[in-house]
Amino acid sequence: MPLPGRDACEGDTSRAGEQEPSRTGVLTLPQLEPLMSKDLRKYARQTNTRLIVGALALLFLVGDGLIYLLYGKSAAFMGLLCLLAGIIPIALTLIILALLNWISTHADRD
Repeated sequence: MPLPGRDACEGDTSRAGEQEPSRTGVLTLPQLEPLMSKDLRKYARQTNTRLIVGALALLFLVGDGLIYLLYGKSAAFMGLLCLLAGIIPIALTLIILALLNWISTHADRD
């Protein structure tokens, strides 16, 4: 006899070796294991990359979108140019640092 609030066909859906997904949408520890590796440095680097990409997306989409809504198309274009002009020195600095890191790790130490 089905329980109140459940369909008759729902029944026991558990299969051998599989866990039923959480109904609240919260991932449990066994479900998180494939997402997180044991290498904490890799996890930290990946998290930092995601945070930076998210912040840039928020800055460009929300910031420039608000400029577009409040001041129009030409002001949004100028805002986009200013954002890009501000990011160029940061990107160049990061590229130079990455190049120096690559040179220092691959240098012939005779």
